[in-house]
Amino acid sequence: MENVSSILVFTLTGLDELIENRYIIFSLTVLCYHFILFCNITVIFSITSNKRLHEPMYIFLCNLCVNALYGTAAFYPKFMYDLLSRLHVISYTGCLIQIFVIYSSALCDYSTLTVMAYDRYVAICKPLEYHSEMTNYKIIKCILFSWLAPLFCVALLVLLTSRLTLCGSRIEKLYCENWAVVKLACISTTVNNVIGYIIIIIYFGHAVLIVCSYIQLIETCRRSREGRYRFMQTCMPHILTLFNVTTALLFDVLYSRYGSNSLPQGLRNFLALDFLLIPPIFNPLIYGLSLTKIRKQVMRMFFSKIR
Repeated sequence: MENVSSILVFTLTGLDELIENRYIIFSLTVLCYHFILFCNITVIFSITSNKRLHEPMYIFLCNLCVNALYGTAAFYPKFMYDLLSRLHVISYTGCLIQIFVIYSSALCDYSTLTVMAYDRYVAICKPLEYHSEMTNYKIIKCILFSWLAPLFCVALLVLLTSRLTLCGSRIEKLYCENWAVVKLACISTTVNNVIGYIIIIIYFGHAVLIVCSYIQLIETCRRSREGRYRFMQTCMPHILTLFNVTTALLFDVLYSRYGSNSLPQGLRNFLALDFLLIPPIFNPLIYGLSLTKIRKQVMRMFFSKIR
């Protein structure tokens, strides 16, 4: 029987059915990852280079894009390397690091969207108090919250996972996932399960806060044409992003815990990759196309380079 002291590497079996088309998938992955980098870096640079965009909403959006770069960096380079390698393995330490980065990034997305919902609530429902409420100190506290809470939650999960004695080393995914490692344990995983469900409940609470804030926003905005315009201009991109991230995370959580091996490997891979593929691409596109100031700044940057 294998235990944690003898397991130095994990084998990632999710790639087994992709080997025949690995060069095509590698090419598409390279294009996809570079497109993610391009979109997010463009939005980040547009916001940081223009002082008129140094407002809470745009700063939080910049944080969302930085987080996308952080999360995808833990998956795409390793995935591209695996596509060209005969052995699809990852070290025990590397596996835990990948779990930490990918899932802290996913939770950071949700924390940032919660902060953005609060910002829109104050801006639209309490416009006279906005500048006194959303001070630089408050913005820093919000950004720290959006990072420190996910980092703490996932660090706790990884710490609990690292103490487990394992009886296997095969992970049936394209990357290391906490629940996939926990399922390899030879001992009771009750504590891991309880903490995992507590974290899910905490972030479900984030969703409840967002819904409550949008009930107030809709009630306020429907009273005037200007309010409806502001809602469509600044809140709709947030709603689309929220739906995008929530759907992707639900796919991953439900598949990880309740997914069946009877599902085709291709479908299982898509469900596992959804939150590493869709949000990092669509979030900067949604905001970049919807928010006039960012769209104009991006166009100004590219036209100036062309000239």
